[in-house]
Amino acid sequence: MTAIATADILFKYSVTTGSAGNSTAQADKNASLGKYISTTQWSGGSGTLFDNVSAAENSASTVDYRCIFVHNANTSNDLQNAVVYLSSEVSGGTTIAVAADTTAASALGASTAQALTGASETAPGGSVTGLSYASPTTAGTGVSLGTIPKNQCKAFWVRRTAANTAALTGDGVTIAVTGDTGSL
Repeated sequence: MTAIATADILFKYSVTTGSAGNSTAQADKNASLGKYISTTQWSGGSGTLFDNVSAAENSASTVDYRCIFVHNANTSNDLQNAVVYLSSEVSGGTTIAVAADTTAASALGASTAQALTGASETAPGGSVTGLSYASPTTAGTGVSLGTIPKNQCKAFWVRRTAANTAALTGDGVTIAVTGDTGSL
């Protein structure tokens, strides 16, 4: 039995094309709008999830959405009691909230939709905008993703809201997922 290590928890963009999960590359952050897990890992870091907020987007308090998958790459254990939370966020800029996708965890190569599908980054549709978004800052208050079985995936959504604030260099957030190692 191998405990789940940080390296076993992979974040991947989503892809709305193809016929099964984990079969199509998709590196365009703006197109990470659900349906299937892509083969492309989301590395995190500045500018890798959302583009810069323009002056027009800021004054309009534009809201953008992204769908990211958590892939439990451990081959022996389920990731139990998995939660997603904001481990840090730059204050004074946009606000970030996360929500668990309502689609159950699934096998990587599933041919049925693995997540809700958004129509666009700013108007994804009621099923995505109607999710229960929160901005938890600790694992203890994190948004539950449930159990992610070994070598399976589960989606969550990230909502960014421009706040019509002064320009801010370095605006950003760190998103974390944690959970318990299952046993055999």
